[in-house]
Amino acid sequence: MVEVREWSRSDTARLFRAPTADDDKYARGVVALRTGSPAYPGAAVLGVEAAWRSGAGFVRYVGADRVADAVLARRPETVVGADTGGSRIGAWVIGSGTDPTHRTEAETVALREILAGAVPVVIDAGALDLAPGARAPFLVTPHAREFARLQERLRVQTQDEDHDRADAARQLAAKIGGTVLLKGARTLVADPGGAVIAVEAGTGWLATAGTGDVLAGVLGAVMAANPGAALAEVAAAGAWLHGHAARIAAGALADGPGHPIVAMDVAEALPRAIQDVLG
Repeated sequence: MVEVREWSRSDTARLFRAPTADDDKYARGVVALRTGSPAYPGAAVLGVEAAWRSGAGFVRYVGADRVADAVLARRPETVVGADTGGSRIGAWVIGSGTDPTHRTEAETVALREILAGAVPVVIDAGALDLAPGARAPFLVTPHAREFARLQERLRVQTQDEDHDRADAARQLAAKIGGTVLLKGARTLVADPGGAVIAVEAGTGWLATAGTGDVLAGVLGAVMAANPGAALAEVAAAGAWLHGHAARIAAGALADGPGHPIVAMDVAEALPRAIQDVLG
């Protein structure tokens, strides 16, 4: 069995701070997202919303015009269009709401350029196939089925169907050369060095479409606000905050069962979740 560190509220608090009079929008973190598609524009809207709600000082969106219009309709503060080098990007989020089978060659080239850079990247959903060989520091965020596909792609063997998830995450992180966040009721974060963190702060009501897109935006914001921090700790803090926001949104902070939520509810509860952490 792999030794697993349990992540806590106090651990999360180390990666959050209230801005001071000396901070500007750049100091609070610049997040760029290349997410969503005409088929799934909502993924971009949710990720951008979550990045803003998680405390980012500047959010840039790069994508198809139809998707960019949806992003601006919801969050007009967002800067849309390719970066010209002046926005000091601290983290990229790529892949949410995209399908690699429908990705153009031009889009693949653009994503590979991001993954060849020095800025850390959250790699989600439709960009997971590009993670092997990435040179940028990166964090992949697969759910169980995506995780199994990555294992198959990288020929990571497990002993049986009931294998230890922590060991499987550790093996994949070592093989891929990046940090792995394996989503689930008990989220696991593994770094390439073999350390594994477990995060249990959510609610079963999180099992609904779009919450993974929200998580990607949260992770981008935490990453951008904490340059140089260990990506495993960034991932664990983002996952904890995301889960806590879901509990707030679902009314599941006490012993009651809570109630259904949608992904935007989680994004809108993020400021309250951060307030709780800072408190």
